Formats: sequence, C-alpha cells, structure tokens
Amino acid sequence: MIGSAVCRFGGLLTAVLLPTAQPPNRQTAQDPWPALDHASASYDTVRTLAADFTQVVDNPMLGDPDTTRGRLYQQRPSFFAMRFSDPQNDRIVADGRRLWLYTPSTTPGQVIRTTIPGTGSTGPNLIGQFVEHPRERYSASYVRRDSIAGVAVDVIALTPRVTDLPYSEATVWIAKPDGLIRRIEIVENSGQRRTITLKNLTVNKPVPAREFRFAPTSGVRVVDQ
Repeated sequence: MIGSAVCRFGGLLTAVLLPTAQPPNRQTAQDPWPALDHASASYDTVRTLAADFTQVVDNPMLGDPDTTRGRLYQQRPSFFAMRFSDPQNDRIVADGRRLWLYTPSTTPGQVIRTTIPGTGSTGPNLIGQFVEHPRERYSASYVRRDSIAGVAVDVIALTPRVTDLPYSEATVWIAKPDGLIRRIEIVENSGQRRTITLKNLTVNKPVPAREFRFAPTSGVRVVDQ
C-alpha cells in the first residue's frame, strides 16, 4: 500500500540523552510489477474466456452514470462479444473480420460495421492490451489491495507510454489467486470514464461459435465506418 507511517515510541524521560534518534519508519511504495507479471503470465495461458460483466460509463456532460450488464466472450486472437441483458438485445460482436455495434436501445434500425480495434473497450484485446508486454507499454504504480466478490485483488494504475491509444489512463484489478483481471477502469480521451467489472469467469472452455456471429435482420441498415 502506498503511504507512510511514522512510528512513535513513548516512555519516561531518562537522565541520559541519546546522541542520535532513529529516523521515522516510512513504508516504501509497493512494486506493481510482480502483480502485472503474474497477470501477463496468466493471460498467456488463456485461449477463451467468458464472464458476466457490469459496465458503468460516467460522462459528467450527460448526467448520471449509465450502467449496463450482460455476458462477455473472448476467443483469441480476434473473436469477441458483449451480449447485453440490460439493455436487452444490445450487442457488440467481433467476428474475426469485422466489428458490429448493434444498440437498438439507443439507435434502432441500424448497426455500425467497422474494422476490429486492437485497443479500447470493444475489441478482442479488451484484457490483453493491459497485460501483454505491460513493461513496454505502460508506466505503473501500485494503488492498494482490495477485493471483488470475495476475491483478493491488487489494484494497479497504468499510464500509457504512447499517445495513440483511445484512453489516457487505466486502472486494473488483478486477482491474487489466478492473475486474471476482474475490473478495468479506463479514462477515455474524451474525459469519459468507463468501468467494466467481470464476475463468474471461466477460461479455456469452448465458446459456441454462434456467440461470435452477427447477421443483420431484415430492415436493419448497415452503416460502415
């Protein structure tokens, strides 16, 4: 834990004055890299991942934070899906070739089709972007110990070493037992803060191919970007 502590010792005054005094006992900042190295090694073993997610998007310009929920699927290298239960039927799907963004809750009758991003919160590299070669990509600092759903985690703050990412800073919650990320908080370049919490994770179990398919229904307009 980052911080400092000054140890004070009380006692009766003595007739002899010590010539020197012990300096204050200060805690040093905890090294973030063991936790990140653990996360990196753990992620190297992950080929598929599924988890329940809760996403909170906080944009002060738009009022109260927006909270959504659903199930997330990932299959390396280029398959990814967020299937929302709230709002129901919204989905983000990376099918290995293109990314589909379908949000009938806000833009009915339309789906956005684009190239699959390598970074950000809508692509196959949602988790990997923070734990693949983190020493090269980020400056890091240890924030605190915490827990999520009863799982002990290390909270690590990351600052990108490059400027071409869609976010200016990120914080990750890394589970101590298995090294898997349980929460990601991103400050996007727009100033918007996005937090994704993952629960009920399963890794390296088959994910049905249908989870990574998207076919626009009749009457839905495809917008290429």
